[in-house]
Amino acid sequence: MSEKTRNQEELFIQLLEKADNLLSHLGGLRVQASSVVLDAKLDDYIAFRWRAQNGSGHLIPVKHPNLTGVSDLIGIERQSAELDRNTRQFLQCLPANHVLLWGDRGTGKSSLVKGMLARYADAGLRLIGVNKEGLVHLQEIAEVLWERPERYILFCDDLAFNEDEPEYRELKAMLEGGISACPDNVLIYATSNRRHLMPRQVHENRYPQNDEDELYPREATEEKVSLSDRFGLRLAFQRISQDTYLQIVSHYAQKHGLSVPTEALHRAALEWEASSSGRSGRVAYQFVADLAGRLALESQTYTK
Repeated sequence: MSEKTRNQEELFIQLLEKADNLLSHLGGLRVQASSVVLDAKLDDYIAFRWRAQNGSGHLIPVKHPNLTGVSDLIGIERQSAELDRNTRQFLQCLPANHVLLWGDRGTGKSSLVKGMLARYADAGLRLIGVNKEGLVHLQEIAEVLWERPERYILFCDDLAFNEDEPEYRELKAMLEGGISACPDNVLIYATSNRRHLMPRQVHENRYPQNDEDELYPREATEEKVSLSDRFGLRLAFQRISQDTYLQIVSHYAQKHGLSVPTEALHRAALEWEASSSGRSGRVAYQFVADLAGRLALESQTYTK
């Protein structure tokens, strides 16, 4: 090797070392600055969103959280009582479970979680929304919250995984079985339309048929089921009955101050349901909101 080539290699190695040192230094500054900002914001808000960016992330305060009154959630009294009890145990530093709320869409799963924040924010409860892409940062979030006096719910809304997505393994590790512990002031509340958060195929329940089939299909099934099993409390939400649907309609109509005869109100609500995606509390609320808006608009028109 010539002297010139040797000198070029040594110069290249020196440049790499300097670049690596500079990146490490900048990374340390970023983490330190982020921690200082987070500590200041955590004192001022009750709800946050985790935003991942460039392999890292930070908490964004929700200045106007969309809170739900638990009394507005009709037809899910049993689920509400169970989640309320678990949340109160958590707030009193007693043993409590991570919770999976699963079932039909529009049945109040997300609203019930937000209802817990509305009910217990003054008692120190806080809510952090973490989307699926943010699950890889769960441990990072936990480290930020470790020494905080508040009690934090990491809210993972509308979760569903495919087999080739790695985020579910991060969630499994955080729930139970990871090398890092979960702080005592953090719980995970997740909602999903799927009971096991992952799709299940018919072929998983049959024996291998040919050389391309998995030899032990039950192991693949156990891998999927093990994720939902890590939630100590699993609350099921089913499609509501017609009577419950009409009860919810009447509740929201009264809340909006609508003076519509009950028979006419329910008849219109059933017509609305027939043209919607299904019967649910969400559909009932949408109907009453539309009706209240139309009646108010007609009133203004007549006034003019």
